[in-house]
Amino acid sequence: MNQLQKEILKLKKQKNAIILAHNYQTAEIQEVADFLGDSLELCLKASQIEDVDMVVFCGVDFMAETAYILNPDKKILLPDISAECPMAHMLPAKEVREYKRRYPDAAVVLYVNTLAEAKAEADILCTSANAVEAVESLSEKRILFGPDMNLASYVAQQVDKEIIPIPEGGHCYVHKMFQPTDIMVMKEKYPGAELLIHPECDQELQEMADQILSTGGMVHYVASSPSDTFLIGTEMDMVTRLSREYPDKTIVPLLSEAICTNMKLHTLEKVKNSLITEKYQVVVDPEVANRARSAVERMLALPP
Repeated sequence: MNQLQKEILKLKKQKNAIILAHNYQTAEIQEVADFLGDSLELCLKASQIEDVDMVVFCGVDFMAETAYILNPDKKILLPDISAECPMAHMLPAKEVREYKRRYPDAAVVLYVNTLAEAKAEADILCTSANAVEAVESLSEKRILFGPDMNLASYVAQQVDKEIIPIPEGGHCYVHKMFQPTDIMVMKEKYPGAELLIHPECDQELQEMADQILSTGGMVHYVASSPSDTFLIGTEMDMVTRLSREYPDKTIVPLLSEAICTNMKLHTLEKVKNSLITEKYQVVVDPEVANRARSAVERMLALPP
């Protein structure tokens, strides 16, 4: 652990703060985090926060907003305020409302990768780990699902309901980088490897996968699988975590260029500065937060 990391650990104690970090953060930030996980795991952890005054969230904007929605009495900080999720911004609240007017008989299931204003329009939220369960928890047979069209397609294959993707073309730019040729090349290089693909990848890649999993699902699968080599079809630093936690297994990125530059805006220097200056604070309008909280809590109430 380097000197800057040690200073951050000291500041955390002084400020009575914790650091939550997404799996796509760099190794040095993963190492100082109090909790590391995928979107669902981070939501669950945020809902259980007690006895701290401050949460430094090393993720993107919608994640910090969700932490605030669940903890309006705590200071939620984003080390770099420009760390936004492009996909979350593809579905503004006004567009959700327009779809609801066009499909009045449909329920709304939104990916947690949405801004708070859109979450407030949802019946329930979901992550890639529990999207099928969220849809099946509703009685409606027609579901508006957004903003990721590939996750919507994945869910549509698992349920006996009409899934209407909103908006048209919603996607994660990182997971759109993967191509079938990447799989063919890497499978030839690692013929015995299991291919783990994130459901935000295109359907043709999902069809080539051994397993379609959230990042949290990938952690659990690698831990329990008898295989010793895995090709990881998601953001590059998921490989960083898996390689550190399972050094006896060979963890290979399906595409080394698959990097979320938005996630990488956070650095140790910015984390330290955030703890010192208590910037940048993330807040959500109380009315929006109250409405969004209902959808978040319905998701958290789903069976594990």
